[in-house]
Amino acid sequence: MAITQEMIDRINELSRKKKSVGLTEEEAAEQKVLYKEYIAAFRANVKSQLENIEVVDKDGNHLAGRKAN
Repeated sequence: MAITQEMIDRINELSRKKKSVGLTEEEAAEQKVLYKEYIAAFRANVKSQLENIEVVDKDGNHLAGRKAN
C-alpha cells in the first residue's frame, strides 16, 4: 500500500482531535490501523530504496554484496 495524502491528512486529523477532545473507540481503532499501514508502507519504501543502492569503488567497480574498503 502506498502512502497517500488522504492517509496523512486523516492521521493528522485524528492526532489533533485526540489531543483536543479525545477519540471515540472507533476513531482510536481507525488511527491504529492507519498508523500500522503508514509504518508498513514506510518500511517497504525504505527497504526498496536500500535494495536498489549500487555500491561502486573509486575505480568504478561494482561491489554488489561486498563491503567497500
